[in-house]
Amino acid sequence: MKPADLEYAEATIAAIATPVGPGAIGVIKVSGQLSERILKRLFEPKRPVEEFQSHRLYYGFIKDPESGELVDEVLVTLMRKPHSYTREDVLEIYGHSGYLVLTKILELVLREGARLAEPGEFTRRAFLNGRIDLSQAEALLDLINARSEEGLRLALNQLKGVLAEKIAPLRETLLSALAVVEVAVDFPDEDVELLSHYQLAEQLERDVLSPLEALLASYQSGRLYREGIAVVIAGRPNVGKSSLLNALLLEERAIVTPIPGTTRDVIEEFANIRGLPVRLIDTAGLRETEDLVEEIGVRRAREKIAEADVVILLVDGSQEPQEEDFRLYQEIKDRPHLIVVNKIDIASEETLNLWKEAFAGEKIIFISAKEREGLEALAESIFYLVTGSRREEAPQVAPNLRQKMALEKAKEAVERAIANLKQPTVYPELVAVDLRDALSSLGEITGEATTEDLLDRIFSNFCLGK
Repeated sequence: MKPADLEYAEATIAAIATPVGPGAIGVIKVSGQLSERILKRLFEPKRPVEEFQSHRLYYGFIKDPESGELVDEVLVTLMRKPHSYTREDVLEIYGHSGYLVLTKILELVLREGARLAEPGEFTRRAFLNGRIDLSQAEALLDLINARSEEGLRLALNQLKGVLAEKIAPLRETLLSALAVVEVAVDFPDEDVELLSHYQLAEQLERDVLSPLEALLASYQSGRLYREGIAVVIAGRPNVGKSSLLNALLLEERAIVTPIPGTTRDVIEEFANIRGLPVRLIDTAGLRETEDLVEEIGVRRAREKIAEADVVILLVDGSQEPQEEDFRLYQEIKDRPHLIVVNKIDIASEETLNLWKEAFAGEKIIFISAKEREGLEALAESIFYLVTGSRREEAPQVAPNLRQKMALEKAKEAVERAIANLKQPTVYPELVAVDLRDALSSLGEITGEATTEDLLDRIFSNFCLGK
């Protein structure tokens, strides 16, 4: 690191830590060695303070030291290192939320020697200063973005270090195995064999490879709870797509009229289905049209169908099956889908039987979006289609995509080491290389082995002030 880079990295940083806009409280966060000096320069306590105590709230005003102008009535707290989020001296100023007042306070802080923090820089310093590992830093982002209780629980478990705890014994086993192998490398002529090659291979299979496979298996389930799924409601005009969206959301989000073609664009909203965050997508009715605006909506609908995790083909149960319904079915039948017959509250038994015959072999769900009938069965079917389980529980911990890729690299390296150990002639040097590769890959997850580019990529996803 160049001296200029070092100076930049060690500078005192500051940012607005709350969303800018009208509200009760706005927070300015400062971290670095200038924190206390900035506090003393800008803060005018209501009562005289000889020395600011750590982790104590003080009431007073922020004041421009040059003009003497009062800026805001505030509470402040100074958290001295290492007992702070970043393990540096941290100053937090709690003022009234509002763009002008928070910006004015931040400008005064920057004028006193701090620089504006980059996205995620507070959390990056917490990682670099050893307060959290890299997997915990990523968990903070998952915590902020969680859209379901299960996703929140996954993020909290990772924030507590559960993933790091599962990886620690794997690293210990690999280090022990590497020590044994390096003895064979350093003393090739010795006849003493500390552990047979087959025993070492079995140990790696049992204590490293199997746990790695279990962690990788939890990725897909964790991804569902962390990122959610996209469910597209498709069908011809006026079958009740918008009514179904409103029913699943329990609110009137989409306009519903008896006029075909009311929805001309894509409407997206999040709902919670069995703990899964589900992005419900209401689309324009799929039909041939000469209306330019509706044609654009139909094109966008087909684009969303192509990207969806699940497609709900919604049909009108009060009418007999139509050719257009079958044509749409041909478009979506090769994708994960559900056939949902709507309007059963006004449908005859004879017409519903025609739908059963038309889609014989398909699981058909009968609902009334208007009367909210059959929605539980629909939610159950969506959950089962995606997870393959009726009552799946989210895993205790699950890697994100970056961590999954590192686990896969570690698994491949361990598999190579095991294969080498099971050869008639074992080359310890090759086994040692594989074990080091596995250790390096696991180190990428918690941050023992990382690069500046990787850190830049991870922390750039954070917001300012975090």
